[in-house]
Amino acid sequence: MKTMREAKVGDTVTVVRVHGEGALRRRIMDMGITKGVEIYIRKVAPLGDPFEVYVRGYELSLRKADCELIEIE
Repeated sequence: MKTMREAKVGDTVTVVRVHGEGALRRRIMDMGITKGVEIYIRKVAPLGDPFEVYVRGYELSLRKADCELIEIE
C-alpha cells in the first residue's frame, strides 16, 4: 500500500482508497479526494508538512497525517 505521503513533487497520482473513520474521512472526501480522482503534487514544505496539491481544478493544502490516510497508485 502506497500512501500520498510517499509521493514526490511533480507526481500525478490516482486515489485508490481513503482510509480513516467518521468525521476525518468525511472531511477528506468533502475536499474532493475520492476514489479514482487524480491528484497532482505541486509542492511540499521544507519540513514535509503541509503538502500542496492540485485536485479537481483547485489548490489544496493537506497535513502529513491526512496524506497518510490516502492510498494511491
